[in-house]
Amino acid sequence: MVQGLPAGIRLRPATDREAGRIRSLILRVRINPTQLDWRRFIVAVDSDERLVGCGQVKPHADGSRELASIAVRPAWRHRQAASAIVVELQRRHPPPLWLTCRPRLTGFYERFGFQIVEQAEAMPRYFQKIVRLARLGDWLGSGERLAVMRWEG
Repeated sequence: MVQGLPAGIRLRPATDREAGRIRSLILRVRINPTQLDWRRFIVAVDSDERLVGCGQVKPHADGSRELASIAVRPAWRHRQAASAIVVELQRRHPPPLWLTCRPRLTGFYERFGFQIVEQAEAMPRYFQKIVRLARLGDWLGSGERLAVMRWEG
C-alpha cells in the first residue's frame, strides 16, 4: 500500500470490464485518448470497486515506454490517488520511462524523479515526433505547450 493513499482506496491491475470506464475517465479529463489498452492499466478503486483513477505505461515502436493516461476523478483529486498510481507504475516498470504533460504539471512529476528534457535530440523518435507536432500546433495558434520528461530511476 502506498503511504498517504485515501482510506478505502486500493490499487490493482485493470480488468476487461473496466475498459469503458477507463476510456470515459480519460475523455472526461481531456487527455490523449489513443492507445488505451486496459491490460496495461493500473486502477485505483474505492471499497465498492468504483473507478477512482487510472494510469498505464504504453510501449512505442522505437522501444521507448511512456507513463501515460494518469487520470483521477475530480472528487478524488488532491488526495494522493494519482501519486499512488505513478509510484505503482514506476515499481512495475524499470527506467527509463518517458512522459508528456502540460508544463504546469512538471512539478508534480518531478516529485517522482522525472526530469524535463528540452533537447529533441536527447529524446526517442516517438517523442521527437510529438514535440514537432506540438510546435506545429503552437504555430497554428492552439497555444497548448508540451513538456517531455524522463525518469532514469
